[in-house]
Amino acid sequence: MDLSDFEADNSVSCRLSSSIPDVCKTEDCCLGIDEAGRGPVLGPMVYGICFCPVSRKEDLKNMKVADSKTLSEAEREKLFLKIDEAKGFVGWALQVLSPNTISTSMLQRAKYNLNALSHDAAIGLVQYALDCGVQLKEVFVDTVGPAEKYQDKLSQRFPGVEVTVRPKADSLFPVVSAASICAKVARDHAVKSWKFAEDLGDVDADYGSGYPNDPKTKSWLLKYLDPVFGYPQFVRFSWSTAQTLLDSKAVAVHWEDDEEDGEKAAARQKNTSMLSYFNRSKPSELTHTRDAHRFFAERKLQSINTL
Repeated sequence: MDLSDFEADNSVSCRLSSSIPDVCKTEDCCLGIDEAGRGPVLGPMVYGICFCPVSRKEDLKNMKVADSKTLSEAEREKLFLKIDEAKGFVGWALQVLSPNTISTSMLQRAKYNLNALSHDAAIGLVQYALDCGVQLKEVFVDTVGPAEKYQDKLSQRFPGVEVTVRPKADSLFPVVSAASICAKVARDHAVKSWKFAEDLGDVDADYGSGYPNDPKTKSWLLKYLDPVFGYPQFVRFSWSTAQTLLDSKAVAVHWEDDEEDGEKAAARQKNTSMLSYFNRSKPSELTHTRDAHRFFAERKLQSINTL
């Protein structure tokens, strides 16, 4: 799998795709959606779609596609090659979400959680297929969050397309299994060939599975934690595992304008805030009452004389 577009700048997200089979532009098609790498603290999350004519579902099934988690890496590679070589009737597309994109999205002021990010990635891929002319009639999705709510959301977004959202859809529908394989192979390649933008020297690639509870992953996180600059962009620094290590091992930083106004910050540092000068009372010798204008003074005098 060619990931050169993503590798050119792995700090941002990237879309990769096969060519669109001509038959998919003329016949009713089914499409499966699945992801790889939702849970790890290291590396990207990849959303994948795979589509083919409804009339060729059995041909896809005969490739022996299965849930990528039940397959070895070598088996996934072989099956992806089969899927990619069946370009006469099978197409695929991927959205590679960089760790940096995931973390900055989750930590921005207007909260954008992982479920929302996942939904938008899936919706974007379905829309991409439609924009390319794929005649979508059926969409099968491995659920993220409550299945019924997600199904309603997709059905409203794509009227005229029959949407089925199920837990473990990657083991129920071959077209979802194929999407799962495409996504997993892409993530494996991205993690293995990760190019660190940071100057880390010879990086230890033995970081385990990337999941937070993996001892090798935890050890790697400790090894490459910079006390000032934190983690390289390979790490999802929004994950609680990374944040806990940063809180305990990194230098504390206080962002004054995030939590307190200028006066409180100045008091904490035993300085005088500029704002305080506007609240001080003036010395009596500097107090001056401005004289009224002659027009108003005369009017006031006239009113007194008439009493």
